[in-house]
Amino acid sequence: MEIIKDKNDIKYLEAKKRVKQLKGFYSHLTIYILVNLLIVFINIQDLKPGESYFKVENFITLFFWGIGLLAHAMGVFVPQFVLGKNWEERKIRELMEKDK
Repeated sequence: MEIIKDKNDIKYLEAKKRVKQLKGFYSHLTIYILVNLLIVFINIQDLKPGESYFKVENFITLFFWGIGLLAHAMGVFVPQFVLGKNWEERKIRELMEKDK
């Protein structure tokens, strides 16, 4: 556990947490793109002459994993817009005051 000495330490820890969230999302996005490109490549290789690629089974992974990726993105980016920049800090102070 890290010891907080002043406001700069708090800001540093918040920034560190934010960077970790962003890194996690960008890693998820990168893996999503790479894996789905690989799936497309494999599916195209397996096509028979004259067969269309556009079948439901070719898009199931893309669709459902996309929903998970969207949920991850919302968890990382939406709280900033919906709850405000300092919501977390205000809520912590409120709960600390309540415990006194």
